[in-house]
Amino acid sequence: MAAAFAAAPSQVRIRNLGRAEYLPTLEAMRVFSARRGVDTADELWLLEHDPVYTLGLGADPAHGPRVERGIPVVAIERGGEVTYHGPGQAVLYTLVDLARRGLRVREFVALLEQSVIDLLAEHGVRGERKAGAPGVYVAGAKVAALGLRVARGCAYHGLALNVDMDLAPYDAIDPCGYPGLAVTCTRDLGIAQPYAALGERLARILAAGLGDA
Repeated sequence: MAAAFAAAPSQVRIRNLGRAEYLPTLEAMRVFSARRGVDTADELWLLEHDPVYTLGLGADPAHGPRVERGIPVVAIERGGEVTYHGPGQAVLYTLVDLARRGLRVREFVALLEQSVIDLLAEHGVRGERKAGAPGVYVAGAKVAALGLRVARGCAYHGLALNVDMDLAPYDAIDPCGYPGLAVTCTRDLGIAQPYAALGERLARILAAGLGDA
């Protein structure tokens, strides 16, 4: 794990983990969340995963994966349905004490979405929300998904922005439980910056939104 700058509890540490395996990262999030105290600074973990499908608490097996692609399938404790993670996707895990910051879950979801919308706007792309379907969309295609777990007022899991990735694995699922939902990535939206640059900028935008300018 990369070194992070020192931070007071009101600030946010950003950690760039690079390419990280899913299960060890999931366990690290669980341990961090279980052990954190009132003085533990919030952290944003930026990384990309090897190919993996994850099933949230509300996942219906009918939504897939329906095709065997040799990609692991992991059931986890976040909210939401089935999604896919893979190389070229900027995953931002948000280990944030919502209670300490006076944030309701719905407000935090809106902040995550707005961070992606603001990032896209910097590149002349209009991102939008969709009622009842958390995430960010461009012309009806989903470019960013999110799912959270909140325990003792603290959030973990987070959001995933499709940057420059193979979208074919989405063909085996109904992304986030929506049959026929189109997905896209920033590369196909004309944004040339790579995963690392866009992910770092997204983390900075979110940190600023949390009041850590």
